[in-house]
Amino acid sequence: MEYTVYQLLWFFLAYSFLGWLGETALAAAKRRRLINRGFLNVPFSPVYGLAAVLFAIFLPELKNTPFFLFLFGLIIATGLELFTGILLEHLSGQKWWDYSRYRFQFEGHICLGYSLLWGGMALLCLYFGNPLLVRLAGLIPRSVGQLILLVLFCLLAGDLLTSLAALLQLNTSLKEPSELSLRLRRLTDHLDNAVTRYIQRRMARAYGLRRERLEEQARRRTAKKGTSGVFAQGCCFYKLLWLFLIGAFLGDMIETIFCRITAGVWMSRSSVVYGPFSIVWGLGAVLLTAVLYKYRHKSDSYVFLVGTVVGGVYEYLCSVFTELVFGTVFWDYSHLPFNLGGRINLLYCFFWGIAAVVWLKSIYPRLSQWIERLPLRIGRVLSWVLILFMVVNIAVSCLAMGRYTQRQTMDAPPDTALGQLLDRRFPDSRMERIYPNAILVD
Repeated sequence: MEYTVYQLLWFFLAYSFLGWLGETALAAAKRRRLINRGFLNVPFSPVYGLAAVLFAIFLPELKNTPFFLFLFGLIIATGLELFTGILLEHLSGQKWWDYSRYRFQFEGHICLGYSLLWGGMALLCLYFGNPLLVRLAGLIPRSVGQLILLVLFCLLAGDLLTSLAALLQLNTSLKEPSELSLRLRRLTDHLDNAVTRYIQRRMARAYGLRRERLEEQARRRTAKKGTSGVFAQGCCFYKLLWLFLIGAFLGDMIETIFCRITAGVWMSRSSVVYGPFSIVWGLGAVLLTAVLYKYRHKSDSYVFLVGTVVGGVYEYLCSVFTELVFGTVFWDYSHLPFNLGGRINLLYCFFWGIAAVVWLKSIYPRLSQWIERLPLRIGRVLSWVLILFMVVNIAVSCLAMGRYTQRQTMDAPPDTALGQLLDRRFPDSRMERIYPNAILVD
C-alpha cells in the first residue's frame, strides 16, 4: 500500500474537515446564514474523509491513467454517497439530501453532476492533496501526531454516538417496544438532555427533518411489519443472506465448469477452505440485487449496462483488497486484451452485465419464491446457523491463507500452537489445491 495507516488517518481528518467546510459555505451562500451541514456537531463530514481514504487505498495504481482514475473515483464515491443516503433514510425515515430535481439522478440520493465532482475530487486527492498532506504530516513529530489523532478520533466517536442516539430517539419514539428498541431507548434516555435536544434541532434546521413526518412513517412501518408473516419478504436481510449463499455456491460451480470446458481440467474455484463457495460471486449477487432490485423490471439493456459497470468496479476492488490483505493475487487478466492492471478486462465486465440480466430476470424471481416458502421460525434459525458456519469458515480461511503466505515468503516455522495446527490441517499441498491460481506478490 502506498500510504501508511498513520497517513490515512490524517487524510480522513483533513478531507472530512474540508468537505464540511465546503458544504457549510455552500449552504450559507444559499440560505444567507451559517448552518452546520454535517451529521456531526464537530466540523467534520466523515463521508468525504472516508471517500478520500478509499481513493488512497484502491486507486494509486491508476495515477498513470487519469481517465480510469476519474472513472473509478466517481463510481467508488458515488456508491459511498448512495449507501450513506440510504442508511440515513432508513434510520430517520427521510432523505437528508434530495437530488430529485436534478437530471440523471437515482432515487434522489445521487445525481450525475455531483458524481462528476466526486471524480474530480479523486484526481485532486491523488495528484495534489495527498502529496501535500504527507509532507505536512511529516512535519509533526510522530508522538505529537499520534496524540492529536487519538484526541480527535475520541471526539469524533463521542459525537457520533450522541448524534446517532438523538436520531434513533426521534425515529423510535412510537415503535412497538421490541428488545432492540428497549435497549436503544435505555441508551437514549440517558442522553435525553439538553445536548440531545440541541442535536435534534440542529439536524432539523440543517436537513429539514420534521418530527411529525418521522412519527407518521414510524407508524406505517410498524403496522406493515405486524401484518407480514412471510419469511424473508422483499429485499430484506434474510433474503440477501440466502442470495449470498446461493450465489456463492452457483458461482463456484459455474467457474469450475467453465475451467473444465476451456482449460480441460477440474480446478477448485472456492474462496474458502470448507465447501464450494465463491465469496466474490456471493457478494456480487447481493450487490446486484441490492442495487437493481427496484429496477428489475427495466429493460435488459439497462440492467446489462449497470451490471457491467458495477461488476467491473466490484471485481477490481476485490482484487486490490485481497492483494493488500493477503499479499496474494487470485486472478490475473494481463494476457487478455482491454485489461486494467490485470485485475479486470472488458470481456469479463460484459460477463458481469450478462450475469446481472440472467440473475434479475430469470434466477432471482424463482429463488425469491423458494426462499419465502421456508417456514418463518425454521428459516430464521437455519439462517443464523448458516451465518455462524460462514463466519467460522471465512475466519479459518483467512488464518490458513495468512499462514500459507508466511511459509512461502519467510519460511518461518510456527511459533504458536495455532500456527502448528494450521500447518498440520492446511499444508502447502492442500492450499495449492484449494487456491490453484493464487500468486504471491511483494
